[in-house]
Amino acid sequence: MDDETLYTIGALAERTGLTVKTIRFYSDKGIVPATMYSPGGYRLYDIEAVACLELVRTLRELGMDLATVRRVLSRETSLTEVATAHAEAVDVQIRLLRLRRAVLRAVAKRGSDEKEMEFMHKLVQLSEAERDRIVHDFIDDTFGAVDGNPAVLDLLRSTMPELPDDPTPDQVGAWMDLVDLVQDNDFRAAVRRMADYQAKERAAGDDTGLHHALTEAVRDEVGRALADGIAPQSPAAVAVIDSLATRYAETFTRPDNRALREWILDRLEIANDPRVERYWHLVATINGWPPLPDLGPTFTWFATALRTYLSPL
Repeated sequence: MDDETLYTIGALAERTGLTVKTIRFYSDKGIVPATMYSPGGYRLYDIEAVACLELVRTLRELGMDLATVRRVLSRETSLTEVATAHAEAVDVQIRLLRLRRAVLRAVAKRGSDEKEMEFMHKLVQLSEAERDRIVHDFIDDTFGAVDGNPAVLDLLRSTMPELPDDPTPDQVGAWMDLVDLVQDNDFRAAVRRMADYQAKERAAGDDTGLHHALTEAVRDEVGRALADGIAPQSPAAVAVIDSLATRYAETFTRPDNRALREWILDRLEIANDPRVERYWHLVATINGWPPLPDLGPTFTWFATALRTYLSPL
C-alpha cells in the first residue's frame, strides 16, 4: 500500500476535526480500526477509514448510539433504516420539547405554583388516546349514560379537544382547565340532569334536535334587546317573548300558549349552566377554533324575561 494514502492518527485528527483521543477510542472499540500499523507500532489509516470516521461523527452528532453506528458500518443494517428510525425518534423528542416549552410558558403566564405546574406537565405528556379517554369518560358518564339527545352525543364525540404538538400557553392552560371541569362531580351531575331531561322529552315524543336556527333566532332577537337597553323585566320584553315563542311553537309543533312559555323556561333553566358554555370555549381554544360567541347573557336575559312574564301579578 502506498504510504501517501495513509494517515497517522494526528494527521487524521487534523483532517476530520476529531480529537486524537476520540479516534483512538473508536479504534479500540473496533468501530473504525486502524488500517495497519507502522514498523514503530503507530496506527495508520487509509482514505476509507477517513470516510468511516466522518460518517461516525455525523451519526453521533445526530444522536445515534455506538451500537447503532457499529451496525451501520458493518452493514448489519442499512443507513436508510437507521435514518428513518432516528428521524421518528427525533420527531418524538421535538414534540416533547415543544410541550415542555408550552408548559413553562403557561406556568409563567398563569403564575402557577409548583403543584399546578406538575399537574400541567403530567397532563400534556399523556398520549392522545389517554387525553381522549378523559373526555370520553365524561361523555359516557353524562349523555352516554341515558337515552338522551343523540345529536348532542354525536356533537360531543365529534368535537373532541385535540391538543396540538406545538401548543400555545393558552391551549395548555385551556386543556388543564378542561380536565378540571370534566372531572368535577357537580358539573357532571348538572350535565347528567340535562341528559335525563332530554331523555324524558324523547320518551314523550318531543323533538330533541340541536335546532341551530332557533338558537340563532334567540341570539339575534335578544341581542337586539340587549343592545337597545331593554330590561328583561320591562313591558318591552314581552314583544321579544312573543316573537320567540312563535318560533318555538313552529319548531316544536306546539300551540303558542302559556304552557309553551313555561316549557321554554324549564328548558332554559336546565340548559343554561355557564359551565357548559365554558366547556365549549375551552374546546375551541384547545382546537384553535375562532372564539365562540358568549351566549350566557343572551339566555339569562331570555330566562329572566320569561320568569317575569310568568310570575303572578
